[in-house]
Amino acid sequence: MALEKFDDIYQRAAARKGGAARLNILLGPGNRDHLLPTITDDRFLSEFSKKVFQSGFVWRVVENKWPNFEESFFNFTIEKVLMMPEEMMERKASDPKIIRNFNKVKTIKANALMIFDQQQQGHSFAEFIAQWPSTDIIGLWAYLKKQGQRLGGNTGPYALRALGKDTFILSRDVEAYFRAHDIITGGIQTKSSLNAIQTSFNDWQTQCDLSLGQLSRLIAYATGDNHVHLEEVIDAE
Repeated sequence: MALEKFDDIYQRAAARKGGAARLNILLGPGNRDHLLPTITDDRFLSEFSKKVFQSGFVWRVVENKWPNFEESFFNFTIEKVLMMPEEMMERKASDPKIIRNFNKVKTIKANALMIFDQQQQGHSFAEFIAQWPSTDIIGLWAYLKKQGQRLGGNTGPYALRALGKDTFILSRDVEAYFRAHDIITGGIQTKSSLNAIQTSFNDWQTQCDLSLGQLSRLIAYATGDNHVHLEEVIDAE
């Protein structure tokens, strides 16, 4: 099946969501990559860590405990985290103030090292993320999965979006769209599927001025049986 034109998808989403004006609000903000270099690298480590702990867990519980995580891990200051010995990490992982999961706690130091390695190249991790082209966002996903820990699947992309990096998200509705149109047939995270999805988003971006995040929401709104209220603008996919 041929890839749908952007205008056709947009019109269908607008009809489902109460008109173009309402849809445009629901799509949320556009590309904010230019703001990324103002974010300090400790915030990247914090967000990566939060999304690792939220994966497979109740997000609200993690959010409520996050101030305790910040306190326990020195506000995720990269150098301080890297100096934490193994026995300290083990003690932290047994503290009831945070979520006691040593395997996930260990990712904090591992992902701090990933960030530190980029700092050694003469730029901040934030600058490294900011310059990554949207035409190969799946390449950035692959980098986080390979160089970091537990940042594969949607964990890395959700963290990137929370930090303001423009990325699409492979939500259930977005995946359903690509399967319904025979753009992908195998696993969603296979190289062929990811390449086909990236190519589709690249094509749509030549037809409009929407960001990847906005396009991702648009696909979800045009596809799934979701009912979005006007105030639920962000991450309603």
